[in-house]
Amino acid sequence: MFSRGKRFLTRRVVFITGTSGGIGWAAALAFARAGYDVCGLARRVERLEALGAEISKLPSPHGDFLAAVGDVRRADDVAAAVERTLARFGRLDVLVANAGIGQHGALVDAEWEHLETVLRTNIDGALHSLRACVPAMRQNGGGQILLISSVVAGLHTPYTAVYAASKAFVSSLAGSLRLELEADNISVTDVLVGRTATEFNQNRLGSSQEVHGRLPTKTAGDVAAAIVKAAEREPRHVILSLFDRLVLAGGVLAPGVMARLARRQYEPRSSD
Repeated sequence: MFSRGKRFLTRRVVFITGTSGGIGWAAALAFARAGYDVCGLARRVERLEALGAEISKLPSPHGDFLAAVGDVRRADDVAAAVERTLARFGRLDVLVANAGIGQHGALVDAEWEHLETVLRTNIDGALHSLRACVPAMRQNGGGQILLISSVVAGLHTPYTAVYAASKAFVSSLAGSLRLELEADNISVTDVLVGRTATEFNQNRLGSSQEVHGRLPTKTAGDVAAAIVKAAEREPRHVILSLFDRLVLAGGVLAPGVMARLARRQYEPRSSD
C-alpha cells in the first residue's frame, strides 16, 4: 500500500501493539496482506514468531514483518521498538494502539494488582505508544493514529468498571489528540469495538470470566478489516455495526436502562 500526499509514493509502515493474538494478530495479517510493512509489538516471542510465519505464507506481494518483543507498560520497550521500526523500514506512518486487557468483578473487592495491570496496559500503554510514534510520524510530514477503544467507553458498566473507564480515557484522548496533532498532518481515529470473538474474555483478570447472555459478535478479522479501511479513509470514529451504534446511542439517551442491561451481563452469580 502506497502512501499519499506529503508522505510520498512509498510503502507505508504500521506499528501495532498487542499482536500476540486477537485483534492485534488479525490486524497485522490484514495490513501485511494490504501491502503495509508491519512492526508487531507483544510480550510473547513465540507468538510473534508464529505471526511472522503466517505473514510469510500470505500471497505475494505482501508487506514485511518485524517482530518486536516488549511490554507496552514500559516506555523504554515501546521506544526501542519504534527505533527498530525506523532502522528497518525508514519511516512510520500508522499506529494501531491495540494492546489491552479486561477485568471482571466488583471494584472494591478486586485485587489491586489486577486493577493496576488494566490501568497500566490500557492507559499507560496507549500513552507510551503515542509518545514514541508521533515524533517518527512528524519526520514523515504526517501519519494516522488508530486508538482501539470499546463501546463500553460510553456506558456505565458495573463489574467491569475499571476496564470501561480505561476505554473512556482512550476515547477522550482520541478527541483531544485530534486537535493537538492537526497541524502535524496526523489524523486520529477512535475505534469503538463491540463484542468480539477472541481470547480476550478468557484472559480477562478478576474473580469471574463469565459474561451472561448472548450479543451480536464480530470476529477479529472483521475488526481488522475495519481498521485497515480506517487507515485509508482516516475517519474520526469507527463503529463496526448497527448494534454497536445502538449501544452507544443508548448510553447517551437512556444511560439508566443501559446500566441495568450491563449489570445483567456482568454481575457475578452464585454457583449454588
